[in-house]
Amino acid sequence: MKKTVITLFFITIFCSVFSFGQNGKDTLRVLFVGNSYTHINNLPQITSILSGKVNTKLITRASTVGGGRLSEHWKGERGLKTKEKIKNGNFDVVVLQGFSMAAINKPDSLTKYLKLFCNYIRKNGAEPYFYLTWARKRIPQYQKTIDSVYYSVANEMNATVVPVGRAWQLVEKLRPDVELFQIDGSHPSKFGAILSAYIFVATITKQIPHEPSRGYGIKDINGENISLMYFYKDEISDLVFFQKVAETIVFNK
Repeated sequence: MKKTVITLFFITIFCSVFSFGQNGKDTLRVLFVGNSYTHINNLPQITSILSGKVNTKLITRASTVGGGRLSEHWKGERGLKTKEKIKNGNFDVVVLQGFSMAAINKPDSLTKYLKLFCNYIRKNGAEPYFYLTWARKRIPQYQKTIDSVYYSVANEMNATVVPVGRAWQLVEKLRPDVELFQIDGSHPSKFGAILSAYIFVATITKQIPHEPSRGYGIKDINGENISLMYFYKDEISDLVFFQKVAETIVFNK
């Protein structure tokens, strides 16, 4: 009887571990595909750091080039090896970010390559996520069009949208004093980047990182600390506000 109980105990433990490993991974490998909207302020690394505060750690990598379009990623132009990275990287999630004005100026091209990448990503064992970016500061009315293009393709391809642009829109409405843009009115400031990272973590892990830090950094190959982003004491309340925005936009709270 005792032997049977012990056997059942180990069978139960094995099944639990197997189930967790398959359906509730404690780590996920994420590839960010895009351009400067992705690599400025080290968005993939900041997202990974923030995920350390929830139950699922995101191990992030990137394939980016300034001004890059998804067509260039697909064709391997400008030295990009995005398809090779997807094929060989054993990723769970691949994030697709098109050129910032593509939904406005070339929606057909954006749609075409989002669909091609969706099929390719799934063929290689990962799930596609769409990085829904923001309208530029001087043309906020374009957010509706950007939303429409990304959500339309996502619905058709059963892909997940990471609603960063909608979060920016809400912050600009509720707290216009928080500057999300750099001086060019296009690229993200440190506040825009950290807000975007909150939306990524919430969308992918289904959890919100709490207890914001004043500094976010990593270690280099020599073990030395590298500061990626720093917030002053009086700016922490802005990060708490971003957490609430993430809850509203991602979880409809």
